[in-house]
Amino acid sequence: MSSTRVMPPGADASGARERLTDDAAALLPDLVALRRELHADPEIGLALPRTKARVLAALDGLPLEITEADAIGSVVAVLRGGNPGPVVLLRGDMDALPMREESDVPYRATGETMHACGHDLHVAGLVGAAHLLAARADELSGDVVFMFQPGEETGEGAERMIADGVLGAAGRPVDAAYGIHVVPGEYGIFSTRPGPIMAGCAELEVVVQGRGGHASAPHLTRDPVPVVAELVTALQAYVTRRFDVFDPVVLSVTQLQAGGAARNIIGDRATLGATMRMLSAAALERLRDELPRLARSVAAAHGCAAEATVDVLLPPTVNDVDLAADALKTLRAAFGEERVWTTPTPVMGSEDFSHVLREVPGVFLFLRATPPELDLATIAPNHSPHVVFDDAVLADQATALALLALSHLGR
Repeated sequence: MSSTRVMPPGADASGARERLTDDAAALLPDLVALRRELHADPEIGLALPRTKARVLAALDGLPLEITEADAIGSVVAVLRGGNPGPVVLLRGDMDALPMREESDVPYRATGETMHACGHDLHVAGLVGAAHLLAARADELSGDVVFMFQPGEETGEGAERMIADGVLGAAGRPVDAAYGIHVVPGEYGIFSTRPGPIMAGCAELEVVVQGRGGHASAPHLTRDPVPVVAELVTALQAYVTRRFDVFDPVVLSVTQLQAGGAARNIIGDRATLGATMRMLSAAALERLRDELPRLARSVAAAHGCAAEATVDVLLPPTVNDVDLAADALKTLRAAFGEERVWTTPTPVMGSEDFSHVLREVPGVFLFLRATPPELDLATIAPNHSPHVVFDDAVLADQATALALLALSHLGR
Protein backbone atom coordinates (compact mmCIF):
# COMPACT_ATOMS: atom_id res chain seq x y z
CA MET A 1 0.00 0.00 0.00
CA SER A 2 1.40 3.37 -0.99
CA SER A 3 2.57 5.79 1.69
CA THR A 4 0.94 9.18 2.19
CA ARG A 5 2.22 12.62 3.12
CA VAL A 6 1.65 14.09 6.56
CA MET A 7 -0.12 17.46 6.64
CA PRO A 8 2.07 20.14 8.20
CA PRO A 9 0.93 21.42 11.59
CA GLY A 10 -1.13 24.59 11.37
CA ALA A 11 -2.20 23.99 7.77
CA ASP A 12 -5.43 25.73 6.88
CA ALA A 13 -8.57 23.61 6.65
CA SER A 14 -8.92 24.02 2.89
CA GLY A 15 -5.32 23.06 2.25
CA ALA A 16 -5.59 20.12 4.64
CA ARG A 17 -8.60 18.80 2.77
CA GLU A 18 -6.84 19.16 -0.56
CA ARG A 19 -3.81 17.23 0.69
CA LEU A 20 -6.07 14.53 2.12
CA THR A 21 -7.83 14.25 -1.24
CA ASP A 22 -4.49 14.07 -3.06
CA ASP A 23 -3.27 11.34 -0.71
CA ALA A 24 -6.47 9.36 -1.21
CA ALA A 25 -6.06 9.62 -4.98
CA ALA A 26 -2.55 8.23 -4.63
CA LEU A 27 -3.93 5.28 -2.66
CA LEU A 28 -6.72 4.56 -5.14
CA PRO A 29 -4.94 1.98 -7.34
CA ASP A 30 -4.11 -0.15 -4.30
CA LEU A 31 -7.62 0.21 -2.90
CA VAL A 32 -9.17 -0.81 -6.22
CA ALA A 33 -6.89 -3.85 -6.40
CA LEU A 34 -7.88 -4.87 -2.87
CA ARG A 35 -11.56 -4.39 -3.57
CA ARG A 36 -11.41 -6.51 -6.71
CA GLU A 37 -9.56 -9.30 -4.91
CA LEU A 38 -12.29 -9.30 -2.26
CA HIS A 39 -15.03 -9.18 -4.87
CA ALA A 40 -13.65 -12.16 -6.77
CA ASP A 41 -13.31 -14.23 -3.59
CA PRO A 42 -16.34 -13.46 -1.37
CA GLU A 43 -17.09 -15.15 1.95
CA ILE A 44 -20.30 -15.22 3.96
CA GLY A 45 -21.18 -15.25 7.64
CA LEU A 46 -18.92 -14.77 10.63
CA ALA A 47 -15.86 -16.80 9.61
CA LEU A 48 -14.04 -14.97 6.80
CA PRO A 49 -10.48 -16.33 6.82
CA ARG A 50 -9.39 -15.20 3.34
CA THR A 51 -11.01 -11.77 3.69
CA LYS A 52 -9.43 -11.33 7.11
CA ALA A 53 -5.99 -12.28 5.77
CA ARG A 54 -6.30 -9.65 3.03
CA VAL A 55 -7.31 -6.99 5.54
CA LEU A 56 -4.34 -7.78 7.77
CA ALA A 57 -1.98 -7.68 4.80
CA ALA A 58 -3.39 -4.32 3.69
CA LEU A 59 -2.85 -2.88 7.20
CA ASP A 60 0.65 -4.30 7.57
CA GLY A 61 3.25 -1.70 8.43
CA LEU A 62 0.83 0.85 9.87
CA PRO A 63 1.22 1.93 13.54
CA LEU A 64 -1.91 0.06 14.65
CA GLU A 65 -2.74 -2.08 17.66
CA ILE A 66 -4.54 -5.00 16.03
CA THR A 67 -6.81 -7.50 17.76
CA GLU A 68 -8.33 -10.55 16.11
CA ALA A 69 -11.30 -12.34 17.66
CA ASP A 70 -10.96 -16.07 18.29
CA ALA A 71 -14.60 -16.97 17.63
CA ILE A 72 -15.40 -14.76 14.61
CA GLY A 73 -13.49 -13.30 11.69
CA SER A 74 -13.30 -9.75 12.98
CA VAL A 75 -10.35 -7.37 12.98
CA VAL A 76 -10.09 -4.38 15.34
CA ALA A 77 -7.27 -1.90 14.80
CA VAL A 78 -6.54 1.04 17.11
CA LEU A 79 -4.60 4.08 15.97
CA ARG A 80 -3.17 6.16 18.82
CA GLY A 81 -3.11 9.90 18.26
CA GLY A 82 -0.19 12.04 19.36
CA ASN A 83 -2.35 14.07 21.73
CA PRO A 84 -5.09 13.15 24.23
CA GLY A 85 -8.68 13.37 23.10
CA PRO A 86 -11.84 11.39 22.33
CA VAL A 87 -12.18 8.01 20.62
CA VAL A 88 -13.78 7.72 17.17
CA LEU A 89 -14.85 4.40 15.64
CA LEU A 90 -14.98 3.81 11.88
CA ARG A 91 -16.69 0.67 10.65
CA GLY A 92 -16.58 -1.44 7.49
CA ASP A 93 -18.48 -4.71 7.11
CA MET A 94 -16.84 -7.56 5.24
CA ASP A 95 -19.30 -10.39 4.45
CA ALA A 96 -21.00 -11.28 1.18
CA LEU A 97 -24.34 -12.86 0.25
CA PRO A 98 -25.24 -16.45 -0.74
CA MET A 99 -26.07 -15.74 -4.37
CA ARG A 100 -24.43 -16.37 -7.75
CA GLU A 101 -23.17 -13.24 -9.50
CA GLU A 102 -24.68 -12.42 -12.89
CA SER A 103 -22.79 -9.24 -13.72
CA ASP A 104 -20.16 -9.16 -16.47
CA VAL A 105 -17.33 -7.36 -14.67
CA PRO A 106 -13.94 -9.02 -15.29
CA TYR A 107 -13.39 -9.61 -11.56
CA ARG A 108 -16.80 -11.21 -11.00
CA ALA A 109 -17.20 -13.99 -8.44
CA THR A 110 -17.67 -17.42 -9.97
CA GLY A 111 -19.06 -19.45 -7.06
CA GLU A 112 -22.31 -19.37 -5.12
CA THR A 113 -21.50 -16.24 -3.12
CA MET A 114 -21.30 -12.59 -4.17
CA HIS A 115 -20.59 -9.12 -2.81
CA ALA A 116 -24.02 -7.84 -3.85
CA CYS A 117 -24.20 -5.19 -1.12
CA GLY A 118 -20.90 -3.40 -1.58
CA HIS A 119 -19.13 -4.72 1.51
CA ASP A 120 -15.99 -5.23 -0.56
CA LEU A 121 -15.92 -1.47 -1.10
CA HIS A 122 -16.57 -0.89 2.59
CA VAL A 123 -13.49 -2.92 3.49
CA ALA A 124 -11.24 -1.20 0.96
CA GLY A 125 -12.57 2.23 1.91
CA LEU A 126 -11.86 1.61 5.58
CA VAL A 127 -8.36 0.37 4.77
CA GLY A 128 -7.83 3.61 2.86
CA ALA A 129 -9.02 5.67 5.82
CA ALA A 130 -6.61 3.77 8.07
CA HIS A 131 -3.70 4.70 5.80
CA LEU A 132 -4.76 8.34 5.58
CA LEU A 133 -5.16 8.71 9.34
CA ALA A 134 -2.05 6.72 10.22
CA ALA A 135 0.01 9.19 8.19
CA ARG A 136 -1.39 11.92 10.45
CA ALA A 137 -1.25 10.05 13.76
CA ASP A 138 1.11 12.48 15.48
CA GLU A 139 -1.33 15.32 14.84
CA LEU A 140 -4.46 13.54 16.07
CA SER A 141 -6.03 14.59 19.36
CA GLY A 142 -7.51 11.26 20.31
CA ASP A 143 -7.64 7.69 19.02
CA VAL A 144 -9.36 5.92 16.13
CA VAL A 145 -10.82 2.41 16.25
CA PHE A 146 -11.17 0.65 12.88
CA MET A 147 -13.94 -1.97 13.07
CA PHE A 148 -13.69 -4.61 10.32
CA GLN A 149 -16.90 -6.54 10.89
CA PRO A 150 -18.13 -9.93 9.67
CA GLY A 151 -21.72 -11.14 9.79
CA GLU A 152 -23.63 -7.99 8.87
CA GLU A 153 -25.91 -9.85 6.49
CA THR A 154 -26.76 -12.37 9.20
CA GLY A 155 -27.51 -9.53 11.62
CA GLU A 156 -25.21 -10.73 14.38
CA GLY A 157 -21.74 -9.44 13.56
CA ALA A 158 -21.97 -6.05 15.26
CA GLU A 159 -23.52 -7.54 18.40
CA ARG A 160 -20.76 -10.13 18.58
CA MET A 161 -18.05 -7.50 18.19
CA ILE A 162 -19.66 -5.31 20.85
CA ALA A 163 -19.74 -8.31 23.19
CA ASP A 164 -16.04 -8.87 22.40
CA GLY A 165 -15.25 -5.31 23.47
CA VAL A 166 -14.85 -3.29 20.25
CA LEU A 167 -16.39 -0.21 21.89
CA GLY A 168 -13.66 -0.28 24.54
CA ALA A 169 -10.78 -1.34 22.32
CA ALA A 170 -8.92 1.93 22.86
CA GLY A 171 -8.96 1.42 26.63
CA ARG A 172 -11.83 3.86 27.13
CA PRO A 173 -15.30 4.14 25.61
CA VAL A 174 -15.89 5.19 22.02
CA ASP A 175 -17.26 8.74 21.84
CA ALA A 176 -18.58 8.69 18.26
CA ALA A 177 -19.01 6.11 15.50
CA TYR A 178 -19.29 6.47 11.71
CA GLY A 179 -20.09 4.10 8.88
CA ILE A 180 -20.60 4.57 5.13
CA HIS A 181 -22.66 2.21 2.95
CA VAL A 182 -22.45 2.27 -0.85
CA VAL A 183 -25.74 2.12 -2.75
CA PRO A 184 -26.79 2.36 -6.39
CA GLY A 185 -27.52 5.88 -7.62
CA GLU A 186 -25.96 9.08 -8.89
CA TYR A 187 -22.21 8.50 -8.79
CA GLY A 188 -20.35 10.18 -5.94
CA ILE A 189 -23.34 11.54 -3.97
CA PHE A 190 -23.23 11.30 -0.16
CA SER A 191 -26.37 11.47 1.95
CA THR A 192 -27.56 11.11 5.51
CA ARG A 193 -30.04 12.69 7.91
CA PRO A 194 -30.41 13.46 11.61
CA GLY A 195 -32.46 10.93 13.57
CA PRO A 196 -33.73 7.63 12.11
CA ILE A 197 -31.86 6.70 8.91
CA MET A 198 -32.84 3.01 8.58
CA ALA A 199 -35.62 0.90 10.02
CA GLY A 200 -35.53 -1.80 12.63
CA CYS A 201 -36.64 -5.26 11.64
CA ALA A 202 -38.70 -7.92 13.40
CA GLU A 203 -40.55 -11.06 12.38
CA LEU A 204 -43.94 -12.32 13.50
CA GLU A 205 -45.02 -15.96 13.63
CA VAL A 206 -48.55 -16.92 14.64
CA VAL A 207 -49.58 -20.55 15.18
CA VAL A 208 -53.34 -21.02 15.38
CA GLN A 209 -54.52 -24.25 17.01
CA GLY A 210 -58.01 -25.45 16.22
CA ARG A 211 -59.73 -28.80 15.78
CA GLY A 212 -59.78 -30.43 12.39
CA GLY A 213 -62.39 -32.52 10.65
CA HIS A 214 -64.17 -33.13 7.37
CA ALA A 215 -64.67 -30.12 5.15
CA SER A 216 -68.31 -31.09 4.58
CA ALA A 217 -69.07 -30.43 8.25
CA PRO A 218 -67.10 -27.34 9.25
CA HIS A 219 -69.50 -26.68 12.13
CA LEU A 220 -68.07 -29.71 13.88
CA THR A 221 -64.54 -28.29 13.70
CA ARG A 222 -62.69 -25.29 15.00
CA ASP A 223 -61.32 -24.25 11.63
CA PRO A 224 -57.99 -22.33 11.96
CA VAL A 225 -58.02 -21.14 8.33
CA PRO A 226 -60.56 -18.31 8.79
CA VAL A 227 -58.52 -17.19 11.80
CA VAL A 228 -55.31 -16.63 9.82
CA ALA A 229 -57.36 -15.09 6.98
CA GLU A 230 -58.92 -12.63 9.41
CA LEU A 231 -55.53 -11.96 10.98
CA VAL A 232 -54.13 -10.79 7.63
CA THR A 233 -56.62 -7.93 7.48
CA ALA A 234 -56.60 -7.37 11.25
CA LEU A 235 -52.84 -6.83 11.21
CA GLN A 236 -53.11 -4.22 8.45
CA ALA A 237 -55.87 -2.38 10.30
CA TYR A 238 -53.85 -2.55 13.50
CA VAL A 239 -50.81 -0.90 11.90
CA THR A 240 -52.76 1.90 10.20
CA ARG A 241 -54.99 2.64 13.21
CA ARG A 242 -52.58 2.30 16.12
CA PHE A 243 -49.40 3.98 14.87
CA ASP A 244 -48.72 7.60 14.00
CA VAL A 245 -47.99 8.05 10.30
CA PHE A 246 -44.94 10.10 11.33
CA ASP A 247 -43.58 7.12 13.28
CA PRO A 248 -44.44 4.52 10.66
CA VAL A 249 -44.59 0.74 10.84
CA VAL A 250 -44.58 -1.48 7.76
CA LEU A 251 -46.03 -4.96 8.26
CA SER A 252 -46.17 -7.46 5.39
CA VAL A 253 -47.67 -10.92 5.75
CA THR A 254 -45.47 -13.16 3.61
CA GLN A 255 -46.35 -16.71 4.68
CA LEU A 256 -49.62 -18.61 5.17
CA GLN A 257 -49.72 -22.36 5.72
CA ALA A 258 -52.59 -24.70 6.53
CA GLY A 259 -53.97 -28.14 5.76
CA GLY A 260 -52.33 -31.07 4.06
CA ALA A 261 -52.54 -33.02 0.82
CA ALA A 262 -56.29 -33.66 0.98
CA ARG A 263 -58.51 -30.72 0.04
CA ASN A 264 -61.55 -32.13 1.82
CA ILE A 265 -59.90 -32.12 5.24
CA ILE A 266 -59.80 -29.18 7.64
CA GLY A 267 -56.51 -29.30 9.51
CA ASP A 268 -55.88 -28.78 13.19
CA ARG A 269 -53.59 -25.79 12.77
CA ALA A 270 -52.57 -22.93 10.53
CA THR A 271 -49.60 -20.58 10.63
CA LEU A 272 -48.91 -17.03 9.55
CA GLY A 273 -45.55 -15.35 9.03
CA ALA A 274 -44.87 -11.64 8.62
CA THR A 275 -42.00 -9.19 8.52
CA MET A 276 -42.14 -5.78 10.18
CA ARG A 277 -40.12 -2.58 9.88
CA MET A 278 -40.23 0.34 12.31
CA LEU A 279 -38.33 3.55 12.96
CA SER A 280 -38.41 3.84 16.75
CA ALA A 281 -37.68 1.70 19.76
CA ALA A 282 -41.10 2.65 21.16
CA ALA A 283 -42.88 1.25 18.11
CA LEU A 284 -40.86 -1.95 18.35
CA GLU A 285 -41.81 -2.42 22.00
CA ARG A 286 -45.49 -1.88 21.21
CA LEU A 287 -45.36 -4.52 18.50
CA ARG A 288 -43.77 -7.01 20.88
CA ASP A 289 -46.40 -6.32 23.51
CA GLU A 290 -49.59 -5.95 21.49
CA LEU A 291 -49.36 -8.39 18.57
CA PRO A 292 -49.57 -11.56 20.70
CA ARG A 293 -52.73 -10.19 22.36
CA LEU A 294 -54.25 -9.34 18.99
CA ALA A 295 -53.61 -12.85 17.66
CA ARG A 296 -55.02 -14.51 20.77
CA SER A 297 -58.14 -12.34 20.67
CA VAL A 298 -58.93 -13.03 17.01
CA ALA A 299 -58.36 -16.76 17.53
CA ALA A 300 -60.55 -16.81 20.66
CA ALA A 301 -63.43 -15.27 18.70
CA HIS A 302 -63.38 -18.41 16.53
CA GLY A 303 -62.98 -20.84 19.41
CA CYS A 304 -59.30 -21.42 18.62
CA ALA A 305 -56.04 -20.71 20.44
CA ALA A 306 -53.08 -18.79 19.11
CA GLU A 307 -49.42 -18.47 20.04
CA ALA A 308 -47.64 -15.45 18.59
CA THR A 309 -43.89 -14.85 18.65
CA VAL A 310 -42.19 -11.56 17.78
CA ASP A 311 -38.52 -12.08 16.97
CA VAL A 312 -36.52 -8.84 16.94
CA LEU A 313 -33.77 -9.03 14.33
CA LEU A 314 -32.39 -5.47 14.35
CA PRO A 315 -33.25 -2.22 16.13
CA PRO A 316 -33.71 0.99 14.11
CA THR A 317 -30.55 2.77 12.96
CA VAL A 318 -30.74 6.23 14.52
CA ASN A 319 -28.20 8.98 13.82
CA ASP A 320 -27.23 11.46 16.49
CA VAL A 321 -28.87 14.75 15.53
CA ASP A 322 -25.89 17.02 16.23
CA LEU A 323 -23.26 14.67 14.78
CA ALA A 324 -25.33 14.17 11.62
CA ALA A 325 -25.53 17.93 11.12
CA ASP A 326 -21.77 18.20 11.65
CA ALA A 327 -21.12 15.34 9.23
CA LEU A 328 -23.18 17.00 6.50
CA LYS A 329 -21.31 20.27 7.06
CA THR A 330 -17.92 18.54 6.99
CA LEU A 331 -18.61 16.64 3.77
CA ARG A 332 -20.13 19.66 2.04
CA ALA A 333 -17.01 21.66 2.81
CA ALA A 334 -14.90 18.90 1.25
CA PHE A 335 -17.00 17.74 -1.71
CA GLY A 336 -19.37 20.64 -2.40
CA GLU A 337 -23.04 21.28 -1.67
CA GLU A 338 -24.18 19.50 -4.82
CA ARG A 339 -22.58 16.21 -3.78
CA VAL A 340 -23.91 16.00 -0.21
CA TRP A 341 -27.64 15.58 0.27
CA THR A 342 -29.85 15.47 3.31
CA THR A 343 -31.86 12.26 3.03
CA PRO A 344 -35.52 13.36 3.09
CA THR A 345 -36.94 10.21 4.67
CA PRO A 346 -35.52 7.12 6.37
CA VAL A 347 -34.86 3.92 4.43
CA MET A 348 -37.08 1.04 5.49
CA GLY A 349 -34.31 -1.51 5.05
CA SER A 350 -32.29 -2.52 8.11
CA GLU A 351 -28.62 -2.48 9.11
CA ASP A 352 -26.77 -3.98 12.07
CA PHE A 353 -24.66 -0.83 12.61
CA SER A 354 -27.82 0.03 14.55
CA HIS A 355 -26.38 -1.93 17.48
CA VAL A 356 -23.35 0.37 17.57
CA LEU A 357 -25.46 3.53 17.34
CA ARG A 358 -27.68 2.26 20.13
CA GLU A 359 -24.61 2.27 22.40
CA VAL A 360 -22.78 5.41 21.25
CA PRO A 361 -23.73 8.54 19.26
CA GLY A 362 -22.77 8.44 15.62
CA VAL A 363 -23.77 8.71 11.99
CA PHE A 364 -24.53 6.23 9.21
CA LEU A 365 -24.21 7.59 5.68
CA PHE A 366 -24.86 6.46 2.12
CA LEU A 367 -22.55 6.90 -0.88
CA ARG A 368 -23.99 6.35 -4.35
CA ALA A 369 -21.61 4.43 -6.58
CA THR A 370 -23.27 3.40 -9.83
CA PRO A 371 -20.88 3.67 -12.80
CA PRO A 372 -21.71 6.96 -14.55
CA GLU A 373 -22.25 5.29 -17.92
CA LEU A 374 -25.17 3.16 -16.65
CA ASP A 375 -28.81 4.22 -16.98
CA LEU A 376 -30.09 5.02 -13.50
CA ALA A 377 -33.62 4.07 -14.56
CA THR A 378 -32.62 0.45 -15.11
CA ILE A 379 -29.82 -0.22 -12.61
CA ALA A 380 -30.00 -3.19 -10.27
CA PRO A 381 -30.50 -2.62 -6.52
CA ASN A 382 -28.40 -3.89 -3.64
CA HIS A 383 -28.79 -7.65 -3.09
CA SER A 384 -29.33 -8.20 -6.81
CA PRO A 385 -27.02 -10.62 -8.68
CA HIS A 386 -26.72 -7.92 -11.36
CA VAL A 387 -25.66 -4.99 -9.16
CA VAL A 388 -22.45 -3.19 -10.17
CA PHE A 389 -20.48 -0.53 -8.28
CA ASP A 390 -17.73 1.76 -9.58
CA ASP A 391 -14.71 1.31 -7.33
CA ALA A 392 -13.24 4.64 -8.42
CA VAL A 393 -15.44 5.99 -5.63
CA LEU A 394 -13.07 4.45 -3.07
CA ALA A 395 -10.86 7.54 -2.92
CA ASP A 396 -13.84 9.65 -1.87
CA GLN A 397 -15.06 6.99 0.53
CA ALA A 398 -11.68 6.78 2.29
CA THR A 399 -11.42 10.59 2.34
CA ALA A 400 -14.89 10.97 3.83
CA LEU A 401 -14.23 8.46 6.61
CA ALA A 402 -10.92 10.14 7.45
CA LEU A 403 -12.52 13.59 7.40
CA LEU A 404 -15.30 12.52 9.76
CA ALA A 405 -12.73 11.19 12.21
CA LEU A 406 -10.51 14.25 11.90
CA SER A 407 -13.47 16.56 12.36
CA HIS A 408 -14.56 14.85 15.54
CA LEU A 409 -11.03 14.71 16.90
CA GLY A 410 -10.70 18.45 16.40
CA ARG A 411 -7.88 18.25 13.88
